[in-house]
Amino acid sequence: MIYQTYQPRSPLSQFVRFLWYWEEDDSPKSRSCILPLGSMELVIDLHEDEIPLFELSTQALSGTTKGARVCGVHSEGFIIEKNKNCSVIGANLRPGASAVFFNIPAGELHNQIISLEELWLGSAADLRDRLRSPTTLEKRFRVLEQFLCSRMQPCDRHPAVEFALREFERLPTSPISKVMEQIGFSPRYFNQLFRDRVGLTPKLYCRVRRLQHVLRLIDGKESINWVDIASTCGYFDQSHLIHDFQTFVNCTPTEYVAKRGFLRFHLEL
Repeated sequence: MIYQTYQPRSPLSQFVRFLWYWEEDDSPKSRSCILPLGSMELVIDLHEDEIPLFELSTQALSGTTKGARVCGVHSEGFIIEKNKNCSVIGANLRPGASAVFFNIPAGELHNQIISLEELWLGSAADLRDRLRSPTTLEKRFRVLEQFLCSRMQPCDRHPAVEFALREFERLPTSPISKVMEQIGFSPRYFNQLFRDRVGLTPKLYCRVRRLQHVLRLIDGKESINWVDIASTCGYFDQSHLIHDFQTFVNCTPTEYVAKRGFLRFHLEL
């Protein structure tokens, strides 16, 4: 297996956290559940151009997308199918940055995976063709970086949303109400404003980020003190932590540890 990341240069780095590449050869066909990340991703499959979509609860086939696709911000897991050989490249967008690339509110893509062609028309197929040509991974990253730079457009990044995102990052266990008080908008107005730009309401966004904090702390560990983890990450108690795992991951924390994949946000099915 190959998994590598690449840090884009400015100005793209203001809107894209990192680019990534994942490759596997001669691996058994399998399915994984991708856990909520709290961010939007562009995903381009360089091996297959028809990607199946599945119902989360039943794993039944529910449709397909093209190889170049957009994964909106999720508050639930979604299933991917890994074939014998896979080669996938992607871009992890910073929260609130999607308007730089797409003329659609981030909230409309909540829990959605759609073909990039629907948003970029002929450009998506062209991008995939260009990414399949380079012979080295570094060249692929440069092609994707340059393409994303060419798609950047002026956008209105609301200062209240940017402030909230910075505060949520700086004080991950602080009550959301404290940030809301500093902003001064009504909760209803700010919830919609935040969802349009980030894809989730502030409360849901912070819950997903808290879950990701847990996954980072327990990454690679077998012996885990769940009481300490719950306290460190701002849960009321261990039951509160278990409830969020069942909501977002559809299993208990111990079941997650037993089935987690090579990447901490992958759950093997």
